[in-house]
Amino acid sequence: MATADTIAQKLNAALTPQQINVADVSDKHAGHAGWREGGGTHFEVTVKARVFSGKSRLQRHRMVNEILADELANSIHALELHLSD
Repeated sequence: MATADTIAQKLNAALTPQQINVADVSDKHAGHAGWREGGGTHFEVTVKARVFSGKSRLQRHRMVNEILADELANSIHALELHLSD
């Protein structure tokens, strides 16, 4: 399974979002630190979920980082998050 699919699957299961978009933007970072041939290192993630209601930006980011802890420790170099309720 591609890393983008894994990210989407985990976030869908944990957050039950109304909207989710996961884009592999690794090609925009060719030659930068953490980049690998074939992508799967840099992602832009947009999630709209009720579970974020009343949470600060930091709390929302921590929630997502916890859900994706294994991927962040192993395969993801950069994760740009756009989170709303």
